[in-house]
Amino acid sequence: MSSRRTTTIAGSLVAASFSAVMILSSTAGADDQGPGSSKGGKAVDEAPAGVRTTTLLPSRISVDNGSQKTALTATVKNEGTKDSGKIQLLVVGFDGLTVKSVQGCSRIDGKNLPAGSNSGFSCPIDNLAAGKSKSFAVDATFDLRKTGKICLPVQSGDGKKTYWQQGPVPFGTTNPSPNAPATPLLLGTDNKPVAPGGSRELPKTGVGRDVLPLGAAGASLIAAGAAGLWWSSRRPTPQRLRG
Repeated sequence: MSSRRTTTIAGSLVAASFSAVMILSSTAGADDQGPGSSKGGKAVDEAPAGVRTTTLLPSRISVDNGSQKTALTATVKNEGTKDSGKIQLLVVGFDGLTVKSVQGCSRIDGKNLPAGSNSGFSCPIDNLAAGKSKSFAVDATFDLRKTGKICLPVQSGDGKKTYWQQGPVPFGTTNPSPNAPATPLLLGTDNKPVAPGGSRELPKTGVGRDVLPLGAAGASLIAAGAAGLWWSSRRPTPQRLRG
């Protein structure tokens, strides 16, 4: 076989392999997280007339059992009939789920995080037109020896009102797979961690929590209700307590 022909064939194989990898990666990225879900979400403060914000989280994520790394997409939508004006989306991690970065967003200082949370990012949005949505790529870690939750409040641009809050809602599995390369987790499922000597379920954290003040970010998060419903109340302002 001539050198030229060998080079041509090798180049074709490389191109074919690259295309296959791109197709598989794209398919996996699209399929891994399943459809978006607003599970655990609730409207809180009254939004401006014609504005109706909601959020979506993936129905499932996958955690690398070696690195504990995972990735997900957080989406905010305006399902109203008017533009939102300035708003902000917060992405907050609890317990075993730690938010490491959110594309285009700023880390919330530790002193301003909700009580009980371990990480958080603020994502300012100048305006979200009626019927439109905006998605953010979230990188996180999940300690599979613990339960883990995430919370997505949508606030006014100044942080004084919370129009919508999803969570803190858990990701987890009732069938841990410590020997597999990755563990799939489902939204709205309390994690059943693997413990030495067998599996056991840790106490459910988050249920019956007290108010979680969000410091300067201007919101308060409450996880409450054995039925799995979550409510939110506003944080106290420097001048007076707000109910």
